[in-house]
Amino acid sequence: MLPWSIFPRPVAGTDAEPEPSEPSGRQLSDEALVEELLTTVASARSFQEFRRSQRKECFGLLRWLQLVLPLIQEIRETAPSLTDDAYRRLALLGRAFQAARRLLRCCHDGSKIFLALESEAVLARFQAVYENMNLALDGMPYSEIGISDEVKEQIELINAQLKRCKKRSDTQDMELSMDFMMIIQNKEDGKADRAILERLAKKLELQSLADLRAETMAIKKLINERNGQQQESTKNIIVLLNKFKEIAGIDEKNILGDVSIPKYLEKCPSLMIPNDFLCPISLEIMTDPVIIASGRTYERRSIQKWLDAGQRTCPKTRQPLAHLSLAPNFALKNLILQWCEKNKLEIQMGESEPAAEQEERKEDIPSLVKDLSSVHLDVQRKAAKKIRTLSKENPENRALILENGGLPAIISLVSYPDKKIQENTVTALLNLSIDETNKVLIAKGGAIPLIIEVLKNGSVEGQENSAAALFSLSMIDENKAAIGILGGIAPLVGLLRDGTIRGKKDAATAIFNLILNHPNKLRAMEAGIVAALMKILSDKKLDMVDEALSIFLLLASHPNCRNDVGTTSFVEILVQIIKEGTPKNKECALSVLLELGLNNNSLMVHALGFGLHEHLSDIAKTGTSRAQRKANSLIQLSCKCS
Repeated sequence: MLPWSIFPRPVAGTDAEPEPSEPSGRQLSDEALVEELLTTVASARSFQEFRRSQRKECFGLLRWLQLVLPLIQEIRETAPSLTDDAYRRLALLGRAFQAARRLLRCCHDGSKIFLALESEAVLARFQAVYENMNLALDGMPYSEIGISDEVKEQIELINAQLKRCKKRSDTQDMELSMDFMMIIQNKEDGKADRAILERLAKKLELQSLADLRAETMAIKKLINERNGQQQESTKNIIVLLNKFKEIAGIDEKNILGDVSIPKYLEKCPSLMIPNDFLCPISLEIMTDPVIIASGRTYERRSIQKWLDAGQRTCPKTRQPLAHLSLAPNFALKNLILQWCEKNKLEIQMGESEPAAEQEERKEDIPSLVKDLSSVHLDVQRKAAKKIRTLSKENPENRALILENGGLPAIISLVSYPDKKIQENTVTALLNLSIDETNKVLIAKGGAIPLIIEVLKNGSVEGQENSAAALFSLSMIDENKAAIGILGGIAPLVGLLRDGTIRGKKDAATAIFNLILNHPNKLRAMEAGIVAALMKILSDKKLDMVDEALSIFLLLASHPNCRNDVGTTSFVEILVQIIKEGTPKNKECALSVLLELGLNNNSLMVHALGFGLHEHLSDIAKTGTSRAQRKANSLIQLSCKCS
């Protein structure tokens, strides 16, 4: 499990999202509470410079703190006796201010690598601050605390804006996210890795000796603060830092000092909260852990807010989610309960459904599973549709479906000669294939060849969801090989060529993932992938140029596929894209052309004859960082070919 959260684990309760109705405790006097609010805001406003990746959000947060300040100042001047409700809301506002101060400090002097790597998780923390501010101000008893009409109107306006602000979802820097993913996953192309690293170093401002020294100290500080938690993330960050030092030509041992994994990271102290128990978004012990389509686990409330904000990627891996269903992680929940009991830590686990509803559902699912084997077609249809709905809309039922023998019953119906039953059962398998355990069980249950058959001959929706199911199952390496061996590549290529827009996109995603397995590259070539991709490139309305070129790049890296990919007509298309495409299109086209040209000089000669050189010179000066690198490499190659 890869932990991505950049913040040290907060003291319990400091970053929670309490409701205004919770008991206040009155730990401070009224005057001390107000003074603490003012002090916290003043401390937060002392930070004026921030890391580039969070600079915009930090200045926005500072503006919100400045706007709320008149409310606190007026309360200090009037010095009213605070009611329980007013005290409770101000205490909640104080916790939001404290969280804001921690965020601003982290974005001021924290590790640039961490902040950029986990930018979406950091954004979620900003949004949590806005939500707590909104909760505190929404319903503030102004008449009880003697606030003037002018300040009241200003705060009510601010609160209305905060409601909109907390729902906003900024677009992440996809190039940055993909670059990090490429490096962390250890791609084989060393030259591409160096180009990516150079682009990352420039974006993160980690090129000079002074910047790298400061980053080294920030990472050492973070390691100490983590105190043994989030080991895999820490190792990834250290690897990235050392790579940045390497491409900068710096002898880290003599100049910057080494950053290595401390021995105490090897084992967690017995009283340390295991990192797997913490939600990567909220950084608190999970009370209702759920699994999303990427196989990662989050606190239900936190990931639901992420999805409700319009996000469609996994916060940890950044990979697109095949579906948005949530499955309860009962095993992890039990482990958390056992650990809390052993360490005498009391936490309120997620609210359970009323006992009557739970019993009703438990009784319903065995009946539905039984109906899947009914001799009556209508009964089977209704059961398959209900199972599909339950597995999507009521995530807790997935475990019950498996417990009651639903998986083999569902698999047995996938091959049934009824399009709707096929469609519903394939989609149910898609919903069940959320975590890695289910991916393995579905494959071992013999579902893959049946899903492939629906992909070939099912309804339109059945084909689309079959492609999505194969993509989900292919997250497991052994399933990648199995899907290829069992004949899944050819129908995916067919869907890419002839499917709906959604079908083409699902197929492209699945194919890209599957041909990371080398034998599947050859299978894709035999299935006519080149012609299908050429058709994609010619259809401008699809807007799938980058997807097609990314698949071409993987194919061109295989010696036995390269000759079929590297035709003169394809090279002319690449040159045309380099001339007229978007910046990202140009990057992808340059990458493919470089891969082909390094292994076939005649293709470079043909590209030059088609007018490539003048465009290379222009991109080398004005293109993106990666495009410049590729263009310069192609210019050097062209000199050898001329």
